Amino acid sequence: MRLPFAVSACLLALVLGLSVGKASGGREATRALSFQQIVGGLTSPVAVSTAPGDPTTLYVVEQAGTIKIVKGGQVVGTFLDIHGRVKSGGEQGLLSVAFHPGYAQNHRFYVNYTDTNGDTRVVEFKSSNGVGLPDSGRQLLFVKQPYANHNGGELQFDKSGYLYVGMGDGGSAGDPQNRAQNLRSRLGKLLRIDPTRAGSTWRIVGFGLRNPWRFSFDRQTGDLWIGDVGQGNWEEVDYRAAARIGRLANYGWSRYEGRATYDPKKPLLHTGDLIFPRWVYSHSEGCSITGGYVYRGASVPAAVGRYFFGDYCSGTVWSFKVGKGLASAPGTLGKIPNLSSFGEDGNGELYAVSTDGIVYGLRA
Repeated sequence: MRLPFAVSACLLALVLGLSVGKASGGREATRALSFQQIVGGLTSPVAVSTAPGDPTTLYVVEQAGTIKIVKGGQVVGTFLDIHGRVKSGGEQGLLSVAFHPGYAQNHRFYVNYTDTNGDTRVVEFKSSNGVGLPDSGRQLLFVKQPYANHNGGELQFDKSGYLYVGMGDGGSAGDPQNRAQNLRSRLGKLLRIDPTRAGSTWRIVGFGLRNPWRFSFDRQTGDLWIGDVGQGNWEEVDYRAAARIGRLANYGWSRYEGRATYDPKKPLLHTGDLIFPRWVYSHSEGCSITGGYVYRGASVPAAVGRYFFGDYCSGTVWSFKVGKGLASAPGTLGKIPNLSSFGEDGNGELYAVSTDGIVYGLRA
């Protein structure tokens, strides 16, 4: 992802008119949808989530190192403040939060951030009385970052209670040390761990990633969808069926960018399943994908079973219908300026985040 070093504070209440069709032909009827502002006035938000047991309270991650609590369209407090531990700016900062599936009982949650030296840390915290305890931290992962970009940063739990982290290739351009194809490096990888099982260690389940800026699990099927940021020509959406997520996958970077050969001289590791994208778009339409979610909520029936994603640079939002891992032709839905992330609440309702300081919700 390419985040700006300085983010403007746009407090305009935008209502974006979108349309979704069946994408099987231009004569199909469409239904008007909209991403409507839920809350504004945030400072460079880059992620939004909810906690098990409390499906509608939103937790909004601000890049500089804080997590805000949003209820009823209002910021009502700060859940966590670790800004003194975080290096923020560009693609660095506090990048995500994930709540343990048993959070209502164990009060454990996890954050991914770049520390004051610019290195990646994944840390477990606990909460008490509805707020995170900064002094409760337990580090699960430390990865030295050779450059300031391509930090990845996403955290997600699957249905089995594994915690996943997406790591970028370490930065610069073209993966100069070919880290993404090196299984001795944690850069350019999708890693997972059972964070509450004693002795559990990180395992590589995916490699050959350039900068997976947002991935998610379909809450109905368990399938994995990844938005992987491209180099100079192609952005891509990758897919992995739930039954095969635990099997090693090679997503191709830096031999391939999207479906095209990027550098034929780069060695390709011939282990695991070689995965090519389910969808690509060129840099004529944007420059930095923001991966999203398959909508499984109840408020917008026309959107059910559609994967929503967008582009940070152009702000364009697309969606396509999914089925057995197949993607229909995507519909172009509108624009959200500085689109940094998508998220869903405990009911499967979809949200979009802009670094302009706004969280939007998908509405009929």
